[in-house]
Amino acid sequence: MRVDNLDQALSETLHQEVQEEAYRIEQLEERVVSEIEGRVPRRGIGDVFRRMLAPSRGARIGQLATVGLTAIIFLTLGVFLSGKIFPSHHAELTPIVSAAANGENQVLFVMPAPGAHSVSVVGNFNGWEATPLTDKNGDGIWTASIPLPDGRYEYAFVVDGKWWGQDPLADGYVHSFGEYNSVRYVGQVGGGA
Repeated sequence: MRVDNLDQALSETLHQEVQEEAYRIEQLEERVVSEIEGRVPRRGIGDVFRRMLAPSRGARIGQLATVGLTAIIFLTLGVFLSGKIFPSHHAELTPIVSAAANGENQVLFVMPAPGAHSVSVVGNFNGWEATPLTDKNGDGIWTASIPLPDGRYEYAFVVDGKWWGQDPLADGYVHSFGEYNSVRYVGQVGGGA
C-alpha cells in the first residue's frame, strides 16, 4: 500500500468512527441539564455556618449582623444586671466640692467597695500617705471629706491593700509607674468637680 492510500484509509477510518460516536455528543448539554435539574442539594446547619464563614459579601453581612446582635444583647443584659448587682446610689456617689471659709474646698472622695475591710485614699495632696475612708452605715460605700485648695490632684484608692487607681468619678486618668492614677480638678482649675 502506498503512502497516499494509507493516509486516505486512515482518514476514512477516523471519519467513520467519529460519525459512529457523534450521536453521543449530540444534545449532551440538554441531557446533563435534565439529569441534574431535579437534584437540589439539601442544606443543613453545617452549611449555614460554612456560608457565614465564606468570604462572600452576603455572608460577611450576616457575620456582622450576628456579631452586632450579640453585642446589643450583652450590652442590654449588662445594663440590666448592673442595676441589680451594683445598686445605684447616685446622690451618695456624686463627688461633692464645697468651699470652706478658709479658701479650701471640702472634697468628698467616694469608693463603692462592698465587703471591703479597709479603704483609703492616697494622692499628691497627702504625700501619698493613706487617708482612711469610712463606711458608717455598712452599705459598702466608703467616703472621706478632705479639705483641698484649688488645683489639680492625682490620687488612687487602696482597697484591702490593693491599688485602685481608676475612680469612675474622676475627671481623668494618668498612667505612671505601671499603675493608673485618677485626676480630680478642684475649684477654678478645671471644668470638673
